[in-house]
Amino acid sequence: QVKLVETGGGLVQPGGSLRLSCAASGRTDSAMGWFRPAPGKEREFVAAISVSGGSMNYAASAKGRFTISRDNAKNTVYLQMNSLKPEDTAIYYCAASLSRIWYEGRRAVYDYWGQGTQVTVSS
Repeated sequence: QVKLVETGGGLVQPGGSLRLSCAASGRTDSAMGWFRPAPGKEREFVAAISVSGGSMNYAASAKGRFTISRDNAKNTVYLQMNSLKPEDTAIYYCAASLSRIWYEGRRAVYDYWGQGTQVTVSS
């Protein structure tokens, strides 16, 4: 069992930055990912990181602006978001995957989910 708690959301102006955190408890040998709802869809993939932190994958919308990282000593995963746009406004969910194909970014391969943290980008 894995429990995930996200923090760090808030209101930021366009062009600003936020860092989201996801604290994990329970088993920690899992890849981690971030997702957010898309218009007309359920949660879409944003970024993911391997158990060791040595491999990452990003959605096209996140590349160059977002950075995922993890501190295994603290059992915490981060999502640094820069150059934020109004269309980044969403609830961001942290998820844990026990699958070897975590990098595909499909919701189906993620086993545990947090409750989400709201990010609002607005002037």
